[in-house]
Amino acid sequence: MAFDPYSDAVALARTYRTGEITVSEVVDALLDRIETHDPKLGAFQALYADEARDTAGAVDGAVRSGHAVGPFHGIPFALKDIIDVEGRITTGGSAAMADRVSPRTGTVARRLLSAGGILVGKTKTVEVAMGGWGTNQRMGTPWNPWDLEIHRTPGGSSSGSGVAVGAGLVPCAVGTDTGGSVRTPAAWNGIVGLKVTEGFLPTDGIIPYSHTLDTPGPMARSVRDAAFMFDVMAGRESHELETHLGDGEASASIRGLRLGALTEKDREPVDADILALYDAALDRLGSLGAEIVAFDPPVSYETMAEANGFIFAAEGYTHHGKLMEDPDAPVDEDVRPRILRGREIAAHEYIAAMLKRREHIAQVLAAMQGLAALVMPTLRSGAVPIADADQNDTPAHLTRPFNYLAMCALSVPMGLTPAGLPGGLQIVARSGGEAMALRIGAAFEKSRGPFDHPLL
Repeated sequence: MAFDPYSDAVALARTYRTGEITVSEVVDALLDRIETHDPKLGAFQALYADEARDTAGAVDGAVRSGHAVGPFHGIPFALKDIIDVEGRITTGGSAAMADRVSPRTGTVARRLLSAGGILVGKTKTVEVAMGGWGTNQRMGTPWNPWDLEIHRTPGGSSSGSGVAVGAGLVPCAVGTDTGGSVRTPAAWNGIVGLKVTEGFLPTDGIIPYSHTLDTPGPMARSVRDAAFMFDVMAGRESHELETHLGDGEASASIRGLRLGALTEKDREPVDADILALYDAALDRLGSLGAEIVAFDPPVSYETMAEANGFIFAAEGYTHHGKLMEDPDAPVDEDVRPRILRGREIAAHEYIAAMLKRREHIAQVLAAMQGLAALVMPTLRSGAVPIADADQNDTPAHLTRPFNYLAMCALSVPMGLTPAGLPGGLQIVARSGGEAMALRIGAAFEKSRGPFDHPLL
C-alpha cells in the first residue's frame, strides 16, 4: 500500500498488524520526506537515520516471528532536544551546549523506546525552552509549514516537534510545557498537543527550566494518538495499550457535560478570525449535547499568566542564570533577558508567589464546581510573521494560567482562518483530568471530521 505521511500512529499500528505495510517502508518513507522538506522547514536538530533504519528492520523481524512487544512497536517518533538519550548530544537549544553528551536516558524517553518506538531524531527548541514564539537566534527557527512563502512563528518552545508532526515528517513527538510550550506549537501547526497534570509524568533526564511547572507531553495528529502516546509515556502495560487499537474513542459522548467558555471581556483580545473558529467550535460542542456557559474566573487570566511567568523566571534563573550572566556565552539574546529577570526576584517574593498560587488554585477550583472543563481558544491569533513577533511579549496569554493552576489541557485543531492558518481549541480539565479533556477532544474531533494538512 502507498504510505500516507499524514497517517496517525494508531492507523500505523493497525496496518502493521494486517501486514499491509512494513515498519521499514514507513521509516524509509519518512526519512525520504525529511530529506526533501527539512532543509526548508528546519524541524530537526539531529537525525538518526541509520539507527532508525536498523531498528525498523529489527522490528519487522520481530513482528514476522511473533515477538512484537506491543501496539507502539515500530511507531516512529521524535524528541524535543532537551530530553536526554544516553550517549546522544542534547543541546537544549543552546549553542553553549552544542557538545553536551547525555549522561542517561530520561524516563519518558526510555518508556517510549522500551515500548518499541523508533527514535527518528531530536527536534529544535527555543533555547532552554524559554519562549512561546518558537524562535532561536543561534540554532535556527523552524518554518511553520502552513505558509511556505512567509516565515511564520512555529510556536515554542517545542517548535521543532510541532513542525515535524504538522508537516508529516513523523506521526508523533514529545514536547514539554511550562507555560504553553506543547499547546502553542500544536495550535499553530494544526496538530493535537496535551499538557499533562503537573507532576504526573517524570521529568528526570529533561533539562529543566522550571522544576515546578515543567511537564512533558505528547504532540500528535489526532486525539486518539495523544491518548495512546500519553499512556506509553505514563508507563502503561502493553495489554492496556491495546484498547487504543479498538474503536472505543468513537463512542465518546459529551452529552450533558457543562463547559465553561470565555466571557465577553475575555473574548475582546482574541483576533476576529480565531473568534469565528471558536464560536463555530462552541456551536459544535453544543450540538453534541454539551451545555455551554460563560465562566468568569475569580482571578483574571492575565493575572495568572503573569504569576506563572514570575515563578518560572525565578526557577529558570536558578537553573540557567550562570550561563546567561556570562556576557561572552553564545546564547540567544532574546532569551538572555527573560532569564536574567529572575536575578531580581528575592526569596521572600518567590515564596509569597508560591503561597498565593495555592490560594488561586483553590479559588478557581471552587468557581469551576459543576463544570466538566473549560473551553477557549488556545491562542489569541494565528501564527504571525517572525518579523512581527514581539520578543518582549508572549503569545501564551491563555495557556500559562493552566500551568499556574496545575491543571491539564488539550489543544485540538478547530479549523483554518481565511488566511489558511490553523486555530486551536483548548480544553482544560482539573488536575488528573486528562481522561475528561481527551473525551471532549475526541468527541469534538470526530464531529469536526478530518483536518487539512499543509501542502508540502
